[in-house]
Amino acid sequence: MQCHHFEAGRCRSCTWLDQPYVGQVGAKQAHCRDLLAPWPEVTWLPPVTSAEVGFRNKAKMVVAGSVDAPSLGILDPVGGGVDLRDCPLHVAPIRAALPVLAGFVTRARLAPYDVPARRGELKHLLVTASPEGELMVRFVLRSTESLARIRKHLPWLREHLPALRVAGVNLQPAHKAVLEGEQEVLLTAEETLRMRVNGLDLHLRPQSFFQTNTEVAAALYRQGRAWIEEVGPRTMWDLYCGVGGFALHGAGDGRRVLGVETSAEAVASATRSASEAGLDGVRFAVGDATAFALSGAEPTPELVVVNPPRRGIGTELAGWLEASTVEHVVYSSCNAATLARDLAAMPTLCPVRARVLDMFPQTGHYEVIVLLERTAPAGSGPA
Repeated sequence: MQCHHFEAGRCRSCTWLDQPYVGQVGAKQAHCRDLLAPWPEVTWLPPVTSAEVGFRNKAKMVVAGSVDAPSLGILDPVGGGVDLRDCPLHVAPIRAALPVLAGFVTRARLAPYDVPARRGELKHLLVTASPEGELMVRFVLRSTESLARIRKHLPWLREHLPALRVAGVNLQPAHKAVLEGEQEVLLTAEETLRMRVNGLDLHLRPQSFFQTNTEVAAALYRQGRAWIEEVGPRTMWDLYCGVGGFALHGAGDGRRVLGVETSAEAVASATRSASEAGLDGVRFAVGDATAFALSGAEPTPELVVVNPPRRGIGTELAGWLEASTVEHVVYSSCNAATLARDLAAMPTLCPVRARVLDMFPQTGHYEVIVLLERTAPAGSGPA
């Protein structure tokens, strides 16, 4: 991939851009295999590669400059705007939308937030695209000062951006490097962006998490589903379930599936998806994954899917899994270092298969999914 912003030194976010793509994938595979070297019995499936450009379904644009000449992109070292609306990583619907949104900033007189001076209103524009090209747009504001003007000019935006389905304002009043705040104001009747993945409709709400690479996310869910179907559990938990990707893909054949997630919005989205798909055996609950497992509120399932943030599942949940009667675990990780740490805490749950998925081309980050199976009675591993 070539990028004139990278070559000019304006943006170095793609830290591996100067490496050939095949080398990037090979390096990620080697890095992951090194971390999982203590488990030589693992069978490695071929890595899942990505398109090198046009794969990001979400743009997180810092707004800078002026009302009449806004920049959408990042900040330079002194707090000035670097315009990246032509960034080649974004999917085509986002690249087409960003110039329209820049025009909307001017039309609605939305003053970009000046970080060094601590004045202005519009901090970020967050744009998400569905596989069908429909859009969710969120304006991250310092206060409600601009809200009335955004509402007034929203019909213009919908006319010039017909793919817009969900629009909202997020309030982030603090002067700190935080992408968004807790308060959300929805501006459209439609509340969710429909993300169709592997024939399933996943509903994405404004503050819900979804993988930024839709095609590779679809491959991740297919791999998880294949292992679940191979094992054939009667009961399954999906911990850190988000909008229900693994839970919904793992449903079927009378299987009872429960997804657990801290975000009430994500649980509402997942519940809607299960209802629309007619998956009566799938339900979702709001809660912390570790606290839920340790509570004993539900019978222990035969299989558990975990898809934690970069910090991993931690010692408490790993200890619970190790001591439980769970026979199989599907562990999806965005940080192989914490994955290896968690695996070491579960000696009787042995990793038997693994696959690297290049969710984040042009960087050193990647996703890895691992199938674990119980090879000895719970808790009988070495101390």
